[in-house]
Amino acid sequence: MSMKRTTDRNEPKVTLQTLARRLNLAVGTISAALNDSPAARAIPEHTKRRILDAARELNYQPNYFARSLRLQRTYTIGVIAEQIGDPYGAMVISGIEEHLRESEYFFLTVIHRHDPRILQNYSRMLVTRGVEGFITVDTSITERPSRPTVAVAGHTSVPGVTNLILDQQLAARLVLTHLLELGHRDIAFMKGPTSSSDSATRWAAICAASDELGVRIRPKLVVQIEQDLTTPQLGYPFAKGLLARQQPFTALFAYNDLSAIGAIWAFREAGLNVPEDISVVGFDDVPLAVFSSPELTTVRQPLQRMGQIAAKTLIDQIEGKAKFQAEIVIEPELIVRASTGPASRPLSRGTQRSVVPAILSDDGSTSSNLANSRRRPNG
Repeated sequence: MSMKRTTDRNEPKVTLQTLARRLNLAVGTISAALNDSPAARAIPEHTKRRILDAARELNYQPNYFARSLRLQRTYTIGVIAEQIGDPYGAMVISGIEEHLRESEYFFLTVIHRHDPRILQNYSRMLVTRGVEGFITVDTSITERPSRPTVAVAGHTSVPGVTNLILDQQLAARLVLTHLLELGHRDIAFMKGPTSSSDSATRWAAICAASDELGVRIRPKLVVQIEQDLTTPQLGYPFAKGLLARQQPFTALFAYNDLSAIGAIWAFREAGLNVPEDISVVGFDDVPLAVFSSPELTTVRQPLQRMGQIAAKTLIDQIEGKAKFQAEIVIEPELIVRASTGPASRPLSRGTQRSVVPAILSDDGSTSSNLANSRRRPNG
């Protein structure tokens, strides 16, 4: 049975001086090579390899506390998120962690849940703990922060803040074009909660794309999510409310994947099939989208990659490797899966058949919302 080598407390600590004596090199040369500092460019490659090999062989562990004191730096980033449990935030933070780990930076995370008082207090707390910059996730920033900041899904122009955003109008255009090509004309929409930093921008993009493509937005086919949940329950009651309005529609463009999956549950309870009766499109492409039944058509945000870009952008600003950018735009991708299909066939020339939603009664039975209409049997 193999065992990992552990460090004996009685073993002498391996320091830069230890490596310098072993290799007969100056401590400054050793430090430059191990930290890959600008001075390391003058060190021959074979010498760098000797230093790295010796560090591995002797299990050299850098003293980051001493390094911080010497350089007056903490190599620590503050990550400010609305919450951690949701798939969106988890994927972004995973990307942040991956890049910071490779760059030998640490990060501290605080959760504010859209409470302005907590957000302000936590920001000050992170500064007292020496963070060199901030990355915010789905967090509205209105004032210039005291440290360099990258805002993932930041939509307000604030001095000193780099907004990392998705091209929302392109995303809306991709979805609506897809639905139009499938023959959908009566399209319902689910607006995001006002607490989310993406909500207002995404809805404005949908309105602009609808106007551009000639899609009519009917007020009775628009519902506003009024919850802030991290499960499909986010969309379930609002999809039921949409059905209760008895306004026929053949497709739903949901705010995100969780609300789309919740809507599918509501439609299924009402005796409707997806996509035969109603096509459903989500947004984000979180892992759960693939395991939805049916698999969810959605707009892919490269969330993990966005976290990596945010971390790299912030470190480059802190270390002076790149100029400040006010905005970085990420391009979305439409992922077509099984939750969208052709709209119902026309009843007659020039007449588009819209799905007649069935309402789930208190006793569990379903009833049609429009007289003389017939719905295809399930299965």
